[in-house]
Amino acid sequence: MRFDIMTLFPDLVNTVLGESIIGRAQKSGAIEVRAHNIRDYSKDKHRRVDDTPYGGGKGMLMMAPPIYDCYESIVNAYGQAASRHVVYMSPRGPVLNQKKARELASYDHLIILCGHYEGVDTRIIEEIVDEEISIGDFVLTGGELPACILVDAVARLVDGVLADPECYEKESFSDGLLEYPQYTRPVEFHGRTVPDVLLSGHHANIEKWRAEQSLEVTRRLRPELLQKREEDM
Repeated sequence: MRFDIMTLFPDLVNTVLGESIIGRAQKSGAIEVRAHNIRDYSKDKHRRVDDTPYGGGKGMLMMAPPIYDCYESIVNAYGQAASRHVVYMSPRGPVLNQKKARELASYDHLIILCGHYEGVDTRIIEEIVDEEISIGDFVLTGGELPACILVDAVARLVDGVLADPECYEKESFSDGLLEYPQYTRPVEFHGRTVPDVLLSGHHANIEKWRAEQSLEVTRRLRPELLQKREEDM
């Protein structure tokens, strides 16, 4: 799977996504991630990509032409894709969740646009963007960190990125619930001990305990997830 990120700060994107599991997945060839500097497509001698918005108002708005030229360059370089999807990271989009991550992981090619300043000219959204996605009901200074979060959430669902599908099939939100408590050595820490069932070696009892704990943790921390899960069933 390939991710192309259109941004004003490619070094930020490359630094975040060049580490840990996502960095190793790029080196192994399981995924491709490319950050493209929108300024490289500016026709202004100062590489300007923003201007004041029509109608007035504070702040600057990213112009459509450099973004479109960057997008066109990506499409031309990549060629035909069996399935391509363009996402604009925006606080006005629906909030990213695990269901959406799984949906996006079905594409061969994701192109992600990172806004900055006061956002982007609406015409570029109308021209190239398939959907807007938010990472929460708050505003950040730019779309780079949200884009990195999106890539991380989607890429880990791609074959070959994680060691085994079980790594993501049995974790929080995979079935609409939060993950059960987990423990490792030592058996005792500051007077707190690992539950006996996890030391028993009885796999059926362990699975039953984990299912019960998953429900309890969700009920205690995110009760609205239980309600949504019941509505979806």
